[in-house]
Amino acid sequence: MSWRSPTSRSPRERIKLDRADSRRHHRSMLLQELFAAGPASRADLARSSGLTRVTVSDLVAELLAEGLVEELGTPTESRVGKPPTMVGLVADAKHVVAIDLSVDDQVAGAVLTLEGQVVLRDARPRDGRTGADAVALVREFAADLIARSSRPLLGVAVATPGVVTPDGVVLDAPNLGWHDLHLAEDLAAALDLPVYVANDANTAVMGEFVFGSRGEGGLLLLRLSTGLGAGLVINGALLHGQGGAAGEIGHVQVDPDGPLCGCGRPGCLETYLAVPRLRRELAAAGAGADAVLADAGARLGQALAPVVATLNLGEVVLSGPADLVEPLARVAEQAVRDRVMPVSAQQFVVRTSSLGDDGVLAGATGVVLAGELGVS
Repeated sequence: MSWRSPTSRSPRERIKLDRADSRRHHRSMLLQELFAAGPASRADLARSSGLTRVTVSDLVAELLAEGLVEELGTPTESRVGKPPTMVGLVADAKHVVAIDLSVDDQVAGAVLTLEGQVVLRDARPRDGRTGADAVALVREFAADLIARSSRPLLGVAVATPGVVTPDGVVLDAPNLGWHDLHLAEDLAAALDLPVYVANDANTAVMGEFVFGSRGEGGLLLLRLSTGLGAGLVINGALLHGQGGAAGEIGHVQVDPDGPLCGCGRPGCLETYLAVPRLRRELAAAGAGADAVLADAGARLGQALAPVVATLNLGEVVLSGPADLVEPLARVAEQAVRDRVMPVSAQQFVVRTSSLGDDGVLAGATGVVLAGELGVS
């Protein structure tokens, strides 16, 4: 079917499209409310959404027919008049397949519910595969997880290190040997499902925002994995930046005389904080491991301080192996406090992700929910 621009359509066609878009938006509003606030009556949904009761009843009937929501009976408290019937989400109505490529030389994945709960998980060694071989591994792994799901699939999400455009083109992922790779399009054609591909740090911050302790104001999350990246949510929206490269803090130079980075420059922050390199440094240091963590945390705080001061962030979240991110968070917090004004440091904290190791997988679920149901 050929694509036609909106201006080439007849007035009747444009009206139909506008109505369809409006209906999708109204569905998303109701689903968003149910995700955020839990079960509600039709009257409650009408009040919170601003939609008419007739529209809400019509949309709820549609969602009931699809199995996305269910009627839960009447509330226990007594009210004057006929008690309302509550409706709530069916978290297990559909599943999401999520794949995390940020784990060192592994392809990790899971099948999750619409609320980000893991139904089953699996992992396979990457064994250094890059380029087309790595794509084939991801495709086969996704197909296996799809086959093992016991529910219809809402979609598939892949979280990868590197620079990724909003439409799922991996512009540059050096550790995987991917450049200008149309990964979402290729996987969607092979799997016959909606596929979303996003940067791993962006995915992790979406997980923290949708399913974790989102906090007030902006949310900055740093993902420590095979590299180091950051995801930033401002006013509920993920920041992509020019060229989709927002969050590439790992390649901020913190020491011009430091070790050579994979990008070709010396002393990038990633050379001190990428998990494989950090573990090698810790193993070599032996009894001096605490000094290695102190140095890495201080360099992290040095790079974060201008961002915290500029955006007036109240917190920064670290995601990655717990034995690394917990001590790094303590050192980085103090390093930031030492470099910003007292008003910026007053209530500032650096903490670990409330979702632990499942932050990226839960975030991948959030990416699919946003793309398919308009829920964020």
